[in-house]
Amino acid sequence: MGPLPRTLELFYDVLSPYSWLAFEVLCRYKNIWNVSLQLRPTLIAGIMKDSGSLTAMRFLTVVKLEHPELLEKVSRELWMRIWSRDEDITEPQSILAAAEKAGMSTGQAQELLERVSTPQVKNQLKETTEAACKYGAFGLPVTVAHLDDETYMLFGSDRMELLAHLLGEKWMGPVPPAVTARL
Repeated sequence: MGPLPRTLELFYDVLSPYSWLAFEVLCRYKNIWNVSLQLRPTLIAGIMKDSGSLTAMRFLTVVKLEHPELLEKVSRELWMRIWSRDEDITEPQSILAAAEKAGMSTGQAQELLERVSTPQVKNQLKETTEAACKYGAFGLPVTVAHLDDETYMLFGSDRMELLAHLLGEKWMGPVPPAVTARL
């Protein structure tokens, strides 16, 4: 058995296109670099006031709580809607459509959407956003690497080469040639 995976936390908001870039790169590299990627939906408005992604980020928070295996796919679908198809992710129907396209049943998606205003979901998103701020976040994405009892906070999607260096790994560009890193 190889070494245990190192932990990376990615604090992100689907309203941030730079979060999307970091998300895709880290999803591609997580197996290549043997890292445990912890996706942390974070409200950018809690860091940068007046953004409009509250319902979408609460939805991702409840997905993480109830169906963490779908968090990567639902996050990607929300990014596709807002940044590739110019669709409004503040509307409940848009969020439901993204969840369904990611493989969630209509009933599951509707049930989760109904929970976005519960204290549990609100508090979890608030706690995650506060955790990003405690690491020093001033925007998103933020990647936090936990290595050998040291913590490193990297801001932005353009720090992947530095992250590879910290991990002692090779950076092969945003799309590594390894087929095992497929989306």
